[in-house]
This record gives sequence, structure tokens and C-alpha cells, in this order.
Amino acid sequence: MQGARAPRDQGRSPGRMSALGRSSVILLTYVLAATELTCLFMQFSIVPYLSRKLGLDSIAFGYLQTTFGVLQLLGGPVFGRFADQRGARAALTLSFLAALALYLLLAAASSPALPGVYLLFASRLPGALMHTLPAAQMVITDLSAPEERPAALGRLGLCFGVGVILGSLLGGTLVSAIQCPAILAALATLLGAVLSFTCIPASTKGAKTDAQAPLPGGPRASVFDLKAIASLLRLPDVPRIFLVKVASNCPTGLFMVMFSIISMDFFQLEAAQAGYLMSFFGLLQMVTQGLVIGQLSSHFSEEVLLRASVLVFIVVGLAMAWMSSVFHFCLLVPGLVFSLCTLNVVTDSMLIKAVSTSDTGTMLGLCASVQPLLRTLGPTVGGLLYRSFGVPVFGHVQVAINTLVLLVLWRKPMPQRKDKVR
Repeated sequence: MQGARAPRDQGRSPGRMSALGRSSVILLTYVLAATELTCLFMQFSIVPYLSRKLGLDSIAFGYLQTTFGVLQLLGGPVFGRFADQRGARAALTLSFLAALALYLLLAAASSPALPGVYLLFASRLPGALMHTLPAAQMVITDLSAPEERPAALGRLGLCFGVGVILGSLLGGTLVSAIQCPAILAALATLLGAVLSFTCIPASTKGAKTDAQAPLPGGPRASVFDLKAIASLLRLPDVPRIFLVKVASNCPTGLFMVMFSIISMDFFQLEAAQAGYLMSFFGLLQMVTQGLVIGQLSSHFSEEVLLRASVLVFIVVGLAMAWMSSVFHFCLLVPGLVFSLCTLNVVTDSMLIKAVSTSDTGTMLGLCASVQPLLRTLGPTVGGLLYRSFGVPVFGHVQVAINTLVLLVLWRKPMPQRKDKVR
């Protein structure tokens, strides 16, 4: 195993890696991702209560959520390009500083002496630069051997699960003093910014990538070059893989966006019970991405795993159409989590292989924009479907879309790419 890894480190210039070493940088990246996700889910827990305290109705709260989704949607690809050009250290530090600004504004919004509503909406603005997870994915991608990459990316699911469980628990426990979770999150993100700036290497990309950089004094590509970002979506096979990712995620994304309403109206759950259900969801995601996907990726190809995830989506959709209680939903959650985790890890890995090493950050930024897109469109589309047809419609939509996706995958299999040259 060490012999397989040696060429990767030989291709890096001295000083490119920090004193921590490759494995320690990867471990620290996991810790930083878990920290930021914990803070993110903590603020997800307190924002509804803060908005209610400030007198916002459901429509205004919807505008607040949509604003955050749109900013993350627009900021994802630009942030990814920034990470490619300026390196992992700058990207992670910027993401944590943006998160620090958000939590400070959130804490200020809960002060009676300040204009809380304006500060609450202002706190959404730094969300455009809060992309710790794509930055962490870029670091893991650059520092992992090709055969280890799906498992290494899957282990980020452990970080996500830790964030869901700890963030929801801390946010729910400390919500009575709304400033407390915001201040705690601000301190944690400040620590994350310091660790990112001092311990993460300036760049995690190979020496060949640096050879493609512009010479000193020459023109530097703009971070906001939208044509360069869009050009990645025109590379061979990228549009099809990206479309599969978006299409298969869409039905479940709509359901999860509406889950808070469904849990109250359809499942008749109290807030604490809904929190326990989300913790169960997070725990399953930790196990699936941290353990299951790594084992499966060592025995099956990405094409097989992708088809399996879409097929399980269809089965879950059929069962969801007949679901009538929260117990039925709990029986569906393992399959739903397996499909979501496998689909996202496999498609991310395929898309990374389809672009050059110098563009991995930008591509991961585009991948990270899928969820904000669903959070932006989900409340409108999902709300319309729910009001018109009820919960079973989400199962019907899931079956219809994923059946089409499976037919496309069966008729024209995805290419099996080797890792790009570094």
C-alpha cells in the first residue's frame, strides 16, 4: 500500500505539504468538516425559533430560507474555482470566516437592542461562501489514492452524521437561550479558521497542476469566469452524469424539504420526536457512508453501485406511495439513506475523474450546488405537490423519475474512467 502511495507524494514540491503529513491533513480535514456541519445544523435548529421570536410569519421565513439556498447555489461553483486557484488553505479559511460572520450576525439578531429582522436576513449573506464540505472533498480527493477515493469520500458521511446528531442535539438543548448556540458556533468556527490557516497546506494539488498556472506577471484567470465554470459541464460524459445526479436526488430532495411539515401534519410528531427521527437518519448516514460504501466500493464498480442506488430508490418510492405511519417511514429510511449516500458518493467520484486535477474544486462546487438548488425550488414545488396530492405523490414521482434514470443507465452504461494524470 505504501508503494502505491509513494508516487503521489513524490510529485509534490517540498513545503507543499504541511508538517502534519498527508494522513494527518486528511484526518484534520474530517475534524474541520464535522465541526462546521455541527455548527450548521445547530443554526438550523435555532433559526425557526429566532424568526418566530422576531415576529416573522411562514411566508417571511420561506423568503429567509430561499435567500440562503440561492446564495449557496450561486456561491458553490465560484467558491470551487477559488479553491482550485488559491488552494485548500485559503478555501477552508475563507469558509470558516464566512461562517463566523454568519453566527455573529445571528447572535446580534437575537439582541433586543438591535434591529433583529434586518440582521437575521443579513446573516444569510455569508452563506454564499460557506462551503466547507466541498473544500474538504477537494482535499480528500487530491490526497487520496484513486482506489481509496470512494471510501475516503464516503467517510465524510461520518462527519455529516456527527453534524446532524450533535448540531440538532446542541441546538435543541440550548435553544431557550438563542444567543448561546450562535456564540458557541462562532467560537468553534473561529477555531476552525485558525486551524485551517496554520495546519492545512497551501495547496494539495500535484506539481503538474502548478505547471499549468500562469507565469508571474501574466494574466490570472478570474474566479468569477462563468464561461470557464460552465465549460466543465460540456466535457464528455459530464452532462449525463450530472443530470443523473440531479434527477435522482430531486424526488427525495422535495420530500426532505417538506419533511418538517409532513412530520407535523401527516405523522403527527412533536418537535422532540421529529428531532429523534432526524438523529436516526443521521446515524444511518454515518454508518452507510463511513462503513458500508467503503466495503462495497472495494468489491463492485461505480457503475454497479450507481444502478443499485437508483434501483433501491424505485423500491423505496413504491413503498413510500403506500406509507401511512411514521413506523412505515422508519422501515424505509435505511433504503433511502443507502440510495442517497451511494448516489452522491459515486457520482461525485465519476465527475471528479472526468475533469483535470486543476478543476476538481470547481466540479465539487458544482456538485455542492445540487442541494441548494433543491432547497430553493423545493418549498414551492414540494408544497404544491403536497397540498394537491398528499404524501403518496412523493413516492410516485420517485418511482417515475428513477425508472427513467435506470433505463438510461441500462441502455448506455457510464464510462469506466481511470484516475486522471497528475
